[in-house]
Amino acid sequence: MDMSNRVRPQEKSDENQVEKAPSKGFKSLLTGSFLSKENVIGALPFVFFLSFLGICYIANGYQTQKVVINLDRTNKSLKELRSEYITTKSDLMIISKQSEVAEATVKMGLKELTSPPKKILLTAKEKKEILND
Repeated sequence: MDMSNRVRPQEKSDENQVEKAPSKGFKSLLTGSFLSKENVIGALPFVFFLSFLGICYIANGYQTQKVVINLDRTNKSLKELRSEYITTKSDLMIISKQSEVAEATVKMGLKELTSPPKKILLTAKEKKEILND
């Protein structure tokens, strides 16, 4: 029985310490006394690391925003160029029709042939004369 009495007071003291620790920690947080302790010096590398991670997180957000804006600008430019390509291709198809070409050549004084083209046959002697001249 003597041993149980010894154990119980220790358990009570542990419970008191557990209860006091949160209130003491909260009180030191409110008063700011936790900043003057030597424990803070040991935690400084971790605080600097967390600060560095926060700065990297913010920089990453800005970089992502730049990329999204650039991507949107590029997509708009691509849509404009595609529509310009389609319009130009359509205009070229219209201009290159035989009837359009015939109308354009009439203004230059050229006429469209009404008879089919004829094949010109040369003899070997005529070819030789043409190539030597």
